[in-house]
Order: sequence, then structure tokens, then C-alpha cells
Amino acid sequence: MDVRSWDGGARDAGPGAIGPGAIGSGPADFRRPDPRIARFIADALGGARTVVNIGAGAGSYESAATAVTPVEPSRSMRDRRSAALPRAVDAVAEDLPFADREFDAAMTLFSVHQWNDVEAGLREMRRVTRGPAVVLTCDPGRVRDFWLYAYAPEVLDIEARRHPPLERMAAALGGAGTVRTVPIPLDCTDGFNEAYYGRPEMLLDPAARQACSAWSFVDDGVRERFTTRLRADLDSGAWDERFGHLRSRPFYEGSLVIVRAIPEHLTEEHHDGGT
Repeated sequence: MDVRSWDGGARDAGPGAIGPGAIGSGPADFRRPDPRIARFIADALGGARTVVNIGAGAGSYESAATAVTPVEPSRSMRDRRSAALPRAVDAVAEDLPFADREFDAAMTLFSVHQWNDVEAGLREMRRVTRGPAVVLTCDPGRVRDFWLYAYAPEVLDIEARRHPPLERMAAALGGAGTVRTVPIPLDCTDGFNEAYYGRPEMLLDPAARQACSAWSFVDDGVRERFTTRLRADLDSGAWDERFGHLRSRPFYEGSLVIVRAIPEHLTEEHHDGGT
């Protein structure tokens, strides 16, 4: 498993445009939280009791924390939340209505690429959190390594542009932290593109593609070309000749990562021998 770390972070990361839309906004049947991914999130939170979930959406993976305060600016997404979940606060990442260090931890899951100002949102995330800040996102430098790039490069080019570089996030969060690759299980229930690394037939289903928002940014011609080429290669065996080894791989380490940062005061306590 790939784990990268930083201490202090680079301070010269420049701004970049992040488009709208979110992984996880598609049909619920194809986007069900995967318990194995949830365990990675819970581990990154480190047992924190109070957690603010920024860009909470319908509440996926909130079971990874004990007491969650969700923040969600979209009314339609707030309305989709189960009555069993906490009511979401109507606010944006860049202007959180909470006191400094109010929460034990903060998380944002498949959301950061939606924010209008990534650095401002992450600085707010750090401000309201006295412990770890956890970001589940995609590493744009690895997005194009997936086999889908051979069939629909436009889709992954969009994904790579939408997700902010990890260096930008590390610089905005500051302190010390790690970037940890999250292994994707072969039978992953959370149907983002890479979840089908060993089940290519699934992406022939328009509903499965609809659950991955990057597909909404391409035209019908791209989608039609993709389905025609992939179906032909599956029928002929060409896909299996190139990528068939993925069908039996239990986990795939692709672009899915958890960025975890702890604040400077905790770093200093650790260096001084504290806990």
C-alpha cells in the first residue's frame, strides 16, 4: 500500500478551476457505501468522537464516525438524507458557521473537487478542527492509469482536471500528514469508475455510468463510442488479453486516496514527547 507523508507542506501551490458535480451523486443502487472503504475512513479519523462532515450529501460513510455534524449546501441533497441521520447544516465549506477547534476531527468525502475555493475550504476545515482533517478524494496524477483511459479518455481527462492536486491540499491543510492509497475491493459496492476495474461489463450499463458524474460532462458521441468499442473488445476477448488479470485481483490500488492532516500544535506536542 502506498503511503506518502509531508511535514509543513509546500506553500506555493497555485489556484485551479474545479468544476461542479460530485462522485456519489448518481443512482443509489450503484453508489452504496462500501464497508471496507468505511474502515479506512474510520481509521483515519482515529477514534474522534465529534466530526464535522463537509459536503455531506446524502450521508454516505457517516457511520465511520460516532457523532457527526453534516454540512451540505445543496437543498436537494439535504432532502435526500434519511430521517435516521442528523439534519445537515446549510453552509459551504469556505464559510463554516462553527467556532475554532470545535470538533475532534473533520472529513470531506468525494466532495472537495466541488468547492469553489479549495484552499479556503480546507483552511476552514482546519480552523474548526482540533484533530485530524480527512479528505477522501482522487489523485489526479493517477486517474489516467485506469484501463478506462483506453476507451474513454475524455472522461478521465475531465476527472483529472476536476480534482485538485494533492500538493495544493497539503499546503492548505498545513501541519503534518499522509496520503494513503485506498485499496478498492473487486466487489466494491460504491460504483465510481475504478470500482469496476475487474468488472468491465458493468460500465456498459448507462445507469452505472450515470452514477459517476464525469460521464455527464461528455457528449453522446463519447458514450456511444465507448460502449461500441468496449462491447466489441469484450466479445472478441481483446479486453481480457490486455486487462483480464484484473478480474481475479482482490484489490486495486488506483487513484482513490485519503489525505490526512494533523494540526501543527499536535505535531509540536509529539516532537516534545507529548501525546
